[in-house]
Amino acid sequence: MRVGITGHRGLSTDVEDKVRGFLTGRVQQYDPAELVGVSCIADGPDSWFAEAVLRHGGRLEIVVPAAEYREGLPGWHHPVYDRLISRAADTHHTGMTESTSQAHQAGSEILVGLVDELVAVWDGRPARGYGGTADVVAYAERTGVPVRVLWPEGASR
Repeated sequence: MRVGITGHRGLSTDVEDKVRGFLTGRVQQYDPAELVGVSCIADGPDSWFAEAVLRHGGRLEIVVPAAEYREGLPGWHHPVYDRLISRAADTHHTGMTESTSQAHQAGSEILVGLVDELVAVWDGRPARGYGGTADVVAYAERTGVPVRVLWPEGASR
């Protein structure tokens, strides 16, 4: 089973704790020998999911939206990004250089094309900018990829 992740970044500590629990529970529903998690490993749900997949014994594949993607992530996240990318069984690239909204959406579209299911840490609201979680969910739905939304009841971002 190939499972991808998309989700909101910058969540509060309380929401983060709940989401991490949701992601761990979701990942544990799969046979680790058959699980391939696919992520862009941004800070937040992307990385939490990737870590849960690896802890469970699954394989990790990474989608890199742009050559300059890592530099666009918060500096505090770089060690996590580097550790996760070093554990990837495979890495997919968009071929784009600048880490723009268009590159992020292109990366997400590659991710959706690689998976059997998309997990979305999504509050159900429209994207705040092009390439946001809502845009990725809409793309998955248009292309027939099932979406599992995980969001703590009553939480806000």
